[in-house]
Amino acid sequence: MPRTKRISVVVVGSSNTDMILRVSRVPRPGETLLGGEYSTAAGGKGANQAVAAARAGGRVAFVARLGRDSLGDAALAGFRKEGMDLSRVVRDCGCPSGVALIFVGADGENSIGVAGGANQRLSPADVSAARELISNARVLLVQLETPLRTVEAAARLARAAGVAVILNPAPARPLPNALLRNVSILTPNETEASVLAGVRVAGVPSAARAARVLIERGVGTVIVTLGARGALVATRAGVQVVPGFKVRAVDTTAAGDVFNGALAVRLAENCTLGDAVRFAHAAAAISVTRRGAQPSIPTRAEIEALLLK
Repeated sequence: MPRTKRISVVVVGSSNTDMILRVSRVPRPGETLLGGEYSTAAGGKGANQAVAAARAGGRVAFVARLGRDSLGDAALAGFRKEGMDLSRVVRDCGCPSGVALIFVGADGENSIGVAGGANQRLSPADVSAARELISNARVLLVQLETPLRTVEAAARLARAAGVAVILNPAPARPLPNALLRNVSILTPNETEASVLAGVRVAGVPSAARAARVLIERGVGTVIVTLGARGALVATRAGVQVVPGFKVRAVDTTAAGDVFNGALAVRLAENCTLGDAVRFAHAAAAISVTRRGAQPSIPTRAEIEALLLK
C-alpha cells in the first residue's frame, strides 16, 4: 500500500521552540518580575497538534517549515521520535526557526509572544507539494500561526478531496467566509469565538450564540472549548455541552493544541463527535497537570486510562 494512504491526520502548521519563564504570576504591562525559573521545550501550535495526534494513536504527517539551524535540528529529531511522516517538512536557509516566549504563572495561566521565523514562509506552494498526503488523509488539521493564504489553500485542497477540515482559529483573528465555508469543525476557545463572531463569549449561553453566528457563516460544526467546564458542541441540528475533567492545573500551555490533536485522531477513527470530544477533553486534562508544551502531551494509553476512571 502506498505510504500516503496510511496517513489518518495531516497537520499543516507551525513549529517553535518555547522559551519558558515561570513566575509567581503573569506580569502586567510595564512590570518586571524577578525570581523566575527558565526552561526550553518544543512547541508551536502545528507541531504541538501533530505530536498530540501521534501520541493519541494517529498516523500523522506534518507539513511545515523549519530554519536550517540548531533549533530546527532539535525539532526535527523530536518529530522523528514520534514516528511522523516528515516528507513535507522544508528546511529554510533564509529564515530562522520559530520561537515563542512564554510567561507561566503559579496558577498555571500563561502569556505568550511568538517570533514566527520560518513559519511565516510556509506557502500555498508547500501545501500543493503535499497534495497527495492531504488528499489521502481522513482529517486535515490547521491553525493560524502560518500565513492565512496557506491555511486557505490547505482547506480548499482538503475540502475538494472530501477530507474533513478542523481549523483551530488561534491566535485569534477575523476570518473570511470563504475559508469558513471549507471548515468542517471550528474549535475556538471563548476569546477566539468572541473575535470571530463579534459576540462577547463568557459561558455557555453566549458561546451558543457565537456558535450560531459562525454556523450561519458556513462552518459545519463549532466546538467552543470552555476550559474545565468542558466544551459546547454546536451544529445546525442543535447544541450540547460535553463536560470536561476536573484536575489540578499547573501549566495550561498547549492544552488547546492537545485537545485538537486528540480530537482529530478520534474523528479519523470514525468515532462519534461526542465521544471524540470526550477523548480530547481527557487528553487536554492530562496535559495541564504537566509542565511544557510537547513534554506535557499524553499517550493513547494514558488518555484511555483517564476515560475509564
